[in-house]
Amino acid sequence: MTAAVLYGKEDVKIERVPIPVLEKGEVLIRVQAALTCGTDLKVYRRGYHAKMIVPPALFGHEFAGVIEEIGPGVKNFREGQRVVALNSAPCGQCFYCKKHQENLCEDLLFNNGAYAEFIRVPRRIVENNMLVVPKEISFETAALTEPLACVLRGLHETGVEIGETVTVIGAGPIGLMFMQVAHIMGCDVIAVVKHDEQVHSARHAGASKVVQFPKVANVIEAVRDMTPERRGSDVVIEAVGRPEAWEWAIDMVRKGGTVNLFGGCAKGTRVQLNTERLHYSEITLKATFHHTPDTVRRAFALVAERKIKAADYITGEAPLSKLQNVLREMLNRGGEIKTAIIPGH
Repeated sequence: MTAAVLYGKEDVKIERVPIPVLEKGEVLIRVQAALTCGTDLKVYRRGYHAKMIVPPALFGHEFAGVIEEIGPGVKNFREGQRVVALNSAPCGQCFYCKKHQENLCEDLLFNNGAYAEFIRVPRRIVENNMLVVPKEISFETAALTEPLACVLRGLHETGVEIGETVTVIGAGPIGLMFMQVAHIMGCDVIAVVKHDEQVHSARHAGASKVVQFPKVANVIEAVRDMTPERRGSDVVIEAVGRPEAWEWAIDMVRKGGTVNLFGGCAKGTRVQLNTERLHYSEITLKATFHHTPDTVRRAFALVAERKIKAADYITGEAPLSKLQNVLREMLNRGGEIKTAIIPGH
């Protein structure tokens, strides 16, 4: 089969590799659509991901497709079914799983290889995080389940309530999802963006107000000016993964508010925090990572109900042979939000 293989920093090659051989409980899926994402871009730029992938390795993790083959012992699926399989599954037995923090599982099993004609899905993911896709839902839309599940967990853990003012820093796919879901929840959304094309994307996602830097002299003051009595936002979500944005978030939130430091910074990053403000303003700092089987199912329900659609996020399509070009364009900050990689083209 043809597949993308990550060899290191900005080094992805499209090669012929063997079709995976299934073991007990596993499933082979013919990939119909694999989506680019910010995490894959980080992996491409850095050449690795400490938890998810060590090169040389098959690459990509947001996808949907059709079951090509089922391994021995698979009971709840059959060949020909349209499915979406998530990129991980917890063990269900460790300390964190028993605390309902499956995203922190001590043996969290990751799966990569979506940028390929076929992908093997391990038994644990088949049993815990693979779902049948209704025929009226496109493969591209179904593949949004994984990032949406991360966003839903972030909002739940942050305790966002109807009617609150929510500021989202960053207008990549994850940031836009935070905006859209917060808007659906009935929140007033303020977006902090950088690029001109992101202004329109943020408004389309539901942001009622947009701050664009560096076009404003002071991003923090610009956001506070947009909140009632300039008190600051009830909730601020940092969805960029840059230390300066983490610091902004803490100064944008109101007294008694909550900051979710969702964007993952590079390993070894340090930030400076105003301890007086944190203490005397009773600011809550949260950081949420990944998803759980529960948020996967809640995300899939939103997808199945067509509240989240591919057209809102997928702004391009390309064959697998062009993956390297697509990733390079993403590094150069093109106007694309997500690109659907179609292996069969």
